[in-house]
Amino acid sequence: MVRPHQLPARIAAGAFVLNAGLTMAAAGADNAVAVHGMAANAYPFLKHIEPERFSHWLAKGQIAVGAALLIPVVPSLLAGAALTAFAGGLVGLYLRTPGMRQEGSLRPTQEGLGIAKDIWLVGIGASLVAEELSRA
Repeated sequence: MVRPHQLPARIAAGAFVLNAGLTMAAAGADNAVAVHGMAANAYPFLKHIEPERFSHWLAKGQIAVGAALLIPVVPSLLAGAALTAFAGGLVGLYLRTPGMRQEGSLRPTQEGLGIAKDIWLVGIGASLVAEELSRA
């Protein structure tokens, strides 16, 4: 069940993730190669997936997570868990990619700032999950 106080966080995160997914779905092959290369460097098991196929499924996943957050009939536990998993992958990408963090620190470099800021998505997802689990 979605409670009114959850709506601002769900709408903000949902709109952001949905837009990212729609943008990725419309991007070309060059973008697919770049996104896949970065992801495969952080998560080597992805190297065996064709870049355009990876990008296609990533876009679909982002669209699904964004829509789940925006559609109020989707339970907050489910939407929050999906967001936490997706955003956790982004944080893992940040932590595993050389050059994203300052030497010996969690602080981002200029190149890492775009991904490091996605930690707010983890916070929103984890908050939704924690609230729902505490009510059970």
